[in-house]
Amino acid sequence: MSIEKIYRKRIIPAECIELKDDEFVYADDSVLITKWKTLKPKAEFDHGASAYIFEKGIKVSKFYHSDGSLLYWYCDIVDYSADLDEKSLTVTDLLADVIIYPTGRIKVMDLDELADALEQGLITQEQTALCMRRLDGLLTMIDRDKFDTLAEYLDSRDL
Repeated sequence: MSIEKIYRKRIIPAECIELKDDEFVYADDSVLITKWKTLKPKAEFDHGASAYIFEKGIKVSKFYHSDGSLLYWYCDIVDYSADLDEKSLTVTDLLADVIIYPTGRIKVMDLDELADALEQGLITQEQTALCMRRLDGLLTMIDRDKFDTLAEYLDSRDL
């Protein structure tokens, strides 16, 4: 799949923006890898890299401090849709996220937003079920010490 544009679609808040400043590092039919600077600069981090892992429905990102040290791994549960004519990929954030800190601590995020979105009709029952299954798969990988198979997409490229 040849991708030239990436769009990030959020449910809460509702928005769809092109990630036009992301730099494409690698792409094949199973993964797209980018590196980027934050859209809105923050004191705690300013750049990172992401691996969009199509089969898993996960975007795995490394967030870095401005000095280059790792802040944390951030895993978004997502869904993908491609527009082959436009050579674009739209990545829909399904709200649930997992943060993995360098200490090994794990934090599951935004399940309250997922519940709100379902109650408000902003996300379908099918999308919610897909999100929960993908989240369970990710947490199972982490629990079984298999996260390195996802981390390798970025680590093997020194990102």
